[in-house]
Amino acid sequence: MTGVWTELVGQEDATAPLRAASVHASAMTHAWLITGPPGSGRSQAARAFAAALQCPNGGCGQCRECTTALSGAHADVTVVATEKVTIAIDEVRSLVSVAQTAPSQGRWRVIIVEDADRMVERTSNLLLKSIEEPPPRTVWLLCAPSADDVVVTIRSRCRVVGLRVPDPQVVADLLVSRDGIDPDLALECAHAAQSHIGIARRLARDPGARARRDQVLALATDIRGVGDAVLAAADLVKVAEDDAKAATEERDADERNQLLRTLGADDGGRLPPALRSQVKQLEEDQKRRATRHKRDVLDRAIVDLMSLYRDVAVVQVGSGVPLVNASHRGHIEQLAARGTMQDTVRVLDALALTRERLAGNVAPLLAVEAMLLALRPMPVE
Repeated sequence: MTGVWTELVGQEDATAPLRAASVHASAMTHAWLITGPPGSGRSQAARAFAAALQCPNGGCGQCRECTTALSGAHADVTVVATEKVTIAIDEVRSLVSVAQTAPSQGRWRVIIVEDADRMVERTSNLLLKSIEEPPPRTVWLLCAPSADDVVVTIRSRCRVVGLRVPDPQVVADLLVSRDGIDPDLALECAHAAQSHIGIARRLARDPGARARRDQVLALATDIRGVGDAVLAAADLVKVAEDDAKAATEERDADERNQLLRTLGADDGGRLPPALRSQVKQLEEDQKRRATRHKRDVLDRAIVDLMSLYRDVAVVQVGSGVPLVNASHRGHIEQLAARGTMQDTVRVLDALALTRERLAGNVAPLLAVEAMLLALRPMPVE
């Protein structure tokens, strides 16, 4: 693929309906739901489609319409990408107002909602009427991991485009051509990231990220008893908290200072009562953002452990399927030898349950402790 579609590697067939709609009016519809696993390029596909809709040449990738739409600077392309646990109803309410306005300079008014699965039912219902009866030049592009993650009333009114997990070799080739990564390292990182392009790129460019991932995978063989599990859980949660703090602390301070300057208040003095609510709202938003970041770090650690035990299952059944964590073959074979396939399935179930618990707002330390207890070797009967 060329133009705005270049970086959507391995998605030629999946994005065909989007490319056709950007060129032929008969293939166009007013609401789209772009689904796919993390790292498949849902957001990139939505932005590329928005650019192609605005471009007079169907997405050349070079004109002003394409470059501004891809960067999020186009006046008629609105992008909502929440960094909090859920998308606030006020954000969607403002989107509904924007959707009713005609495009100011482009061909379409395009509204992209990344992580549409993070809308609660009340928020989705607010969006429903606008999707049912949109103005003639408004297009909604919703992104979610799967169609089932969006309420049925929304997805029944959208045309669904399903992306798939790209082949690791395709992801590795992109890292080599775009980022100049060594081919062997690129392929190793593509497998480790399970074809998640963003994570593969971070692993390839950051030795520290690879080292942290290795430490998480080592938990599988390091935990021998209850004490090990409890201590490891505390360490893992602390790492997630420190990571979240490092990622958000400086940004939080800058946002607070900017808000105070906008309000004409002094950071060192007592805030007037009329301004306290706005500062408090900012602090609550920042707290939600840090909570999501911590959950994301823990969730990624669990996904890495699941990939390890997937490899253990591959070895136990003697399959010839390539290992995700080939560089950890020694640990994988050690785990495969000390347990049975039943033990491996039990651990995978425990890891999946922990992801559900964290998504359900269970205290992270308790959820991770229960998960790591399941990694202990089972006593021989």
